[in-house]
Amino acid sequence: MRFIYEKLKKHFILALKSNRLVALTLADKQQGRYVRIDELEWSEKLVRGWVKGLEFPVLLHRQVFTNKDDSTGTLYLISNDLDATETTLETTYKKRWKVEVFHKNIKSNTALAKSPTKVVKTQGNHIFMSLYAAARLECLSIRQKTNTFALKSTLYIKAIRLAFEELQRLKSATA
Repeated sequence: MRFIYEKLKKHFILALKSNRLVALTLADKQQGRYVRIDELEWSEKLVRGWVKGLEFPVLLHRQVFTNKDDSTGTLYLISNDLDATETTLETTYKKRWKVEVFHKNIKSNTALAKSPTKVVKTQGNHIFMSLYAAARLECLSIRQKTNTFALKSTLYIKAIRLAFEELQRLKSATA
Protein backbone atom coordinates (compact mmCIF):
# COMPACT_ATOMS: atom_id res chain seq x y z
CA MET A 1 0.00 0.00 0.00
CA ARG A 2 2.83 2.34 0.88
CA PHE A 3 4.59 1.61 -2.44
CA ILE A 4 1.43 2.28 -4.47
CA TYR A 5 0.71 5.51 -2.58
CA GLU A 6 4.22 6.96 -2.25
CA LYS A 7 6.15 5.65 -5.25
CA LEU A 8 3.50 5.06 -7.91
CA LYS A 9 1.26 7.91 -6.72
CA LYS A 10 -1.83 5.86 -7.58
CA HIS A 11 -5.07 5.01 -5.84
CA PHE A 12 -5.67 1.48 -4.58
CA ILE A 13 -8.63 -0.57 -3.43
CA LEU A 14 -7.74 -3.71 -1.50
CA ALA A 15 -9.37 -6.16 0.85
CA LEU A 16 -8.11 -6.30 4.42
CA LYS A 17 -8.08 -9.23 6.80
CA SER A 18 -10.40 -8.84 9.75
CA ASN A 19 -7.53 -8.70 12.24
CA ARG A 20 -5.86 -5.58 10.77
CA LEU A 21 -5.48 -2.79 13.30
CA VAL A 22 -6.91 0.66 12.60
CA ALA A 23 -7.24 3.97 14.39
CA LEU A 24 -10.23 6.19 13.68
CA THR A 25 -8.61 9.47 14.69
CA LEU A 26 -5.17 10.95 14.24
CA ALA A 27 -4.90 11.31 18.03
CA ASP A 28 -5.58 7.56 18.47
CA LYS A 29 -2.96 6.78 15.84
CA GLN A 30 -0.36 9.00 17.52
CA GLN A 31 -1.04 7.38 20.90
CA GLY A 32 -0.96 3.86 19.43
CA ARG A 33 -4.60 3.09 20.20
CA TYR A 34 -5.63 0.71 17.45
CA VAL A 35 -8.57 -1.69 17.25
CA ARG A 36 -9.22 -4.64 15.00
CA ILE A 37 -11.19 -3.71 11.92
CA ASP A 38 -13.84 -6.35 12.68
CA GLU A 39 -14.40 -4.82 16.14
CA LEU A 40 -15.25 -1.34 14.85
CA GLU A 41 -18.70 0.12 15.31
CA TRP A 42 -19.81 0.53 11.69
CA SER A 43 -22.44 3.27 12.02
CA GLU A 44 -21.47 4.76 8.65
CA LYS A 45 -20.81 3.15 5.28
CA LEU A 46 -17.36 4.72 4.90
CA VAL A 47 -14.95 5.41 7.73
CA ARG A 48 -11.82 7.50 7.50
CA GLY A 49 -8.96 6.10 9.52
CA TRP A 50 -5.35 5.03 9.73
CA VAL A 51 -4.09 1.48 9.35
CA LYS A 52 -1.27 0.48 11.67
CA GLY A 53 2.00 0.78 9.77
CA LEU A 54 0.78 3.39 7.28
CA GLU A 55 1.41 7.10 7.67
CA PHE A 56 -1.43 8.33 5.47
CA PRO A 57 -5.22 8.29 6.04
CA VAL A 58 -7.42 5.79 4.21
CA LEU A 59 -11.09 5.07 3.66
CA LEU A 60 -12.42 1.90 5.24
CA HIS A 61 -15.57 0.18 4.08
CA ARG A 62 -17.36 -2.89 5.36
CA GLN A 63 -19.30 -4.75 2.68
CA VAL A 64 -21.72 -7.40 3.90
CA PHE A 65 -22.91 -9.75 1.17
CA THR A 66 -25.03 -12.87 0.81
CA ASN A 67 -23.50 -15.97 -0.75
CA LYS A 68 -25.32 -18.36 -3.08
CA ASP A 69 -26.04 -20.67 -0.12
CA ASP A 70 -27.71 -17.77 1.77
CA SER A 71 -24.82 -17.46 4.23
CA THR A 72 -23.43 -13.98 4.75
CA GLY A 73 -19.87 -12.80 4.36
CA THR A 74 -18.04 -9.64 5.27
CA LEU A 75 -15.41 -7.94 3.19
CA TYR A 76 -13.32 -5.09 4.57
CA LEU A 77 -12.14 -2.76 1.82
CA ILE A 78 -9.49 -0.06 2.07
CA SER A 79 -8.65 2.76 -0.32
CA ASN A 80 -6.36 5.75 -0.31
CA ASP A 81 -8.85 7.63 -2.54
CA LEU A 82 -10.50 9.79 0.11
CA ASP A 83 -13.10 11.03 -2.40
CA ALA A 84 -14.38 7.52 -3.24
CA THR A 85 -17.94 6.42 -2.55
CA GLU A 86 -19.24 3.06 -1.35
CA THR A 87 -20.42 2.27 -4.88
CA THR A 88 -17.04 3.13 -6.38
CA LEU A 89 -15.21 0.88 -3.93
CA GLU A 90 -17.59 -2.05 -4.35
CA THR A 91 -17.83 -1.98 -8.15
CA THR A 92 -14.10 -1.48 -8.67
CA TYR A 93 -13.24 -4.31 -6.29
CA LYS A 94 -15.81 -6.56 -7.97
CA LYS A 95 -14.10 -5.97 -11.34
CA ARG A 96 -10.70 -6.63 -9.77
CA TRP A 97 -11.96 -9.87 -8.24
CA LYS A 98 -12.90 -11.22 -11.68
CA VAL A 99 -9.26 -10.78 -12.70
CA GLU A 100 -8.16 -12.71 -9.60
CA VAL A 101 -10.50 -15.58 -10.53
CA PHE A 102 -9.10 -15.57 -14.08
CA HIS A 103 -5.52 -15.81 -12.77
CA LYS A 104 -6.48 -18.60 -10.38
CA ASN A 105 -8.16 -20.43 -13.26
CA ILE A 106 -5.06 -20.21 -15.45
CA LYS A 107 -2.72 -21.20 -12.63
CA SER A 108 -4.80 -24.06 -11.24
CA ASN A 109 -6.40 -25.52 -14.35
CA THR A 110 -3.71 -25.19 -17.00
CA ALA A 111 -0.44 -25.82 -15.13
CA LEU A 112 0.98 -22.50 -16.30
CA ALA A 113 3.52 -22.31 -13.47
CA LYS A 114 4.67 -25.92 -13.95
CA SER A 115 6.42 -25.36 -17.26
CA PRO A 116 9.63 -27.44 -17.43
CA THR A 117 10.89 -25.38 -20.38
CA LYS A 118 14.15 -23.44 -20.40
CA VAL A 119 14.17 -21.94 -23.91
CA VAL A 120 12.27 -18.70 -24.55
CA LYS A 121 10.41 -20.09 -27.58
CA THR A 122 9.13 -23.16 -25.72
CA GLN A 123 8.22 -21.03 -22.70
CA GLY A 124 6.21 -18.76 -25.00
CA ASN A 125 4.49 -21.79 -26.53
CA HIS A 126 3.64 -23.12 -23.07
CA ILE A 127 2.18 -19.75 -21.99
CA PHE A 128 0.16 -19.46 -25.20
CA MET A 129 -1.23 -22.99 -24.89
CA SER A 130 -2.08 -22.41 -21.21
CA LEU A 131 -4.05 -19.29 -22.14
CA TYR A 132 -5.71 -21.16 -25.01
CA ALA A 133 -6.63 -24.06 -22.72
CA ALA A 134 -8.08 -21.64 -20.14
CA ALA A 135 -10.20 -19.99 -22.85
CA ARG A 136 -11.47 -23.35 -24.14
CA LEU A 137 -12.22 -24.54 -20.62
CA GLU A 138 -14.12 -21.31 -19.94
CA CYS A 139 -16.18 -21.74 -23.13
CA LEU A 140 -16.97 -25.33 -22.15
CA SER A 141 -17.97 -24.32 -18.63
CA ILE A 142 -20.29 -21.62 -20.01
CA ARG A 143 -21.99 -24.16 -22.27
CA GLN A 144 -22.31 -26.60 -19.35
CA LYS A 145 -23.56 -23.78 -17.06
CA THR A 146 -20.95 -24.50 -14.39
CA ASN A 147 -17.61 -23.08 -13.34
CA THR A 148 -14.22 -24.30 -14.54
CA PHE A 149 -13.28 -25.87 -11.21
CA ALA A 150 -16.47 -27.96 -11.02
CA LEU A 151 -15.98 -28.97 -14.66
CA LYS A 152 -12.40 -30.03 -13.96
CA SER A 153 -13.55 -32.08 -10.95
CA THR A 154 -16.21 -33.80 -13.05
CA LEU A 155 -13.64 -34.69 -15.71
CA TYR A 156 -11.22 -36.06 -13.09
CA ILE A 157 -13.92 -38.21 -11.47
CA LYS A 158 -15.00 -39.64 -14.83
CA ALA A 159 -11.38 -40.35 -15.79
CA ILE A 160 -10.72 -42.15 -12.50
CA ARG A 161 -13.96 -44.13 -12.86
CA LEU A 162 -13.01 -45.25 -16.39
CA ALA A 163 -9.50 -46.16 -15.26
CA PHE A 164 -10.93 -48.22 -12.38
CA GLU A 165 -13.35 -50.01 -14.72
CA GLU A 166 -10.46 -50.81 -17.07
CA LEU A 167 -8.42 -52.11 -14.13
CA GLN A 168 -11.32 -54.37 -13.10
CA ARG A 169 -11.65 -55.64 -16.68
CA LEU A 170 -7.92 -56.43 -16.83
CA LYS A 171 -8.07 -58.22 -13.47
CA SER A 172 -10.97 -60.41 -14.57
CA ALA A 173 -9.24 -61.20 -17.89
CA THR A 174 -6.11 -62.53 -16.13
CA ALA A 175 -7.99 -64.56 -13.52
